[in-house]
Amino acid sequence: MAVIKANDADVRLLARLMRAEAEGDGQLGMLMVGNVGVNRVRARCLDFEDINSIERMVYQSPGGFEATQKGYFYQRARDKEIRLARRSINGERNHPASNSLWFFMPQGTCPEQWFGQWNVGRFKSHCFYNPTEADCPSVFGTF
Repeated sequence: MAVIKANDADVRLLARLMRAEAEGDGQLGMLMVGNVGVNRVRARCLDFEDINSIERMVYQSPGGFEATQKGYFYQRARDKEIRLARRSINGERNHPASNSLWFFMPQGTCPEQWFGQWNVGRFKSHCFYNPTEADCPSVFGTF
């Protein structure tokens, strides 16, 4: 059962984002990008108070995803990424991105904090950052 509303176009859009942001980190890396996306739609806090759909999350500006500015993002979603996107939309969570609202790919080690948010771990090339539960309790809720 989906934890956020999503039609087929939304699923394909999330799949394209997941591939464009983390294909080099494999399926688990793409699932973690999906976690961050779903968390942003659910969050209703901080920079994401007005983000209530996958489309608004993907194209948020400022604060959105760098991949949307690259041609690779605009290629058709493939079946394997669509399946991964559905898993994220259905609430599958993967550590360290389980409750994350941000990620980025540093040149070196993960900074302890990034824009005031705490690092909760790294998976391959991406560092993940959570809000505090006090700042964003909806991200920490169960589905």
